[in-house]
Amino acid sequence: MKAIDNKELIKALEELEKEKGIEKEYLLESIETALVTAYKKNFDSLENVKVEMDKKTGATHVYSIKDVVKEVEDNTLQISVEKAKKINKTLKEGDKVEIEIVPKDFGRIAAQTAKQVIIQKLREAERNIIYTEFNDRKGEIVSGIVQKADNNIVIMDLGKLEGIMPTKEQIPTEKYKVNDKIKGYVLDVERGEKGAPQVIVSRSHPDFVRKLLEFEIPEIYEGLIEIKSVSRDPGYRSKVAVYSPDENIDPVGSCVGQKGVRIQNVINELNGEKIDVIEWNPDPAIFISAALLPAKIMAVDIKEEEKFAQVIVPDDQLSLAIGKSGQNARLAARLTNWKIDIKSETQFREMLANAQEE
Repeated sequence: MKAIDNKELIKALEELEKEKGIEKEYLLESIETALVTAYKKNFDSLENVKVEMDKKTGATHVYSIKDVVKEVEDNTLQISVEKAKKINKTLKEGDKVEIEIVPKDFGRIAAQTAKQVIIQKLREAERNIIYTEFNDRKGEIVSGIVQKADNNIVIMDLGKLEGIMPTKEQIPTEKYKVNDKIKGYVLDVERGEKGAPQVIVSRSHPDFVRKLLEFEIPEIYEGLIEIKSVSRDPGYRSKVAVYSPDENIDPVGSCVGQKGVRIQNVINELNGEKIDVIEWNPDPAIFISAALLPAKIMAVDIKEEEKFAQVIVPDDQLSLAIGKSGQNARLAARLTNWKIDIKSETQFREMLANAQEE
């Protein structure tokens, strides 16, 4: 039997193993599997075949696998005991026998199939490398150029692959145009069509603000100041709670910077979104009071078990404490992770009077 020889293929596989880290064994197995499919397709065969490639020479052997039976009903899948014994005297009914065959013109088919498999596996390997690289960058900021901005989905060119920013991850006050250079927060990395990695990018996530502050303020990056929490109404307002264990560091002042220079860079990146930087405090009453800034607070009554705070403000501060459409109160509740009920001084006095009458 003259096998299909291809030493050059083995050399190529060995080079790929060195350069791309794709194991030769894995490639050979993939080629063998593909060759079985190619054989059946090209020779319109229903027989059970096996393809083996020599790991050193690349020689390709094709075997027809048949069941040894007493009476043959299907020549494609079966062989009689009598004929089987001519191949190997030890064979008996119920055994399987591998008969080597030499398909006409199979060398050309094998070469084409091997090439296709190698190209496919190279693409898969490159996709896996890119997927791993970007998967490791989850939670980081990336820059990209807008390629497409229609049907509510923004597609960004991130260099090696595409970034996708769904509607819910966009800032509602922003409009994106093709060729705009924008930044985004890597929310997730998914497998798209044909296994190609896709980066899900967000500009609306609270952690986008957190990362922008980390980038702009060295003390945060170095761990001297800690961002305890962020709450956000994307495009309109964010509240950021900061803390430093070092008494010599003013966490709010460091984040805002002289004349607001440091925080202004973040505001500019967010196209004018307001950012309230407040100091975190382990005492929930003090922290909640700070979270409701710019409103002035008279008193905070805490119910620790329910994580509920009753806040009293001067009458002229009620609308400021609640904010437009309840924004200030809502952001403060998210920032502190407490339920907050705000009452004016008059409302609180009326509530007490009603309670006493009852």
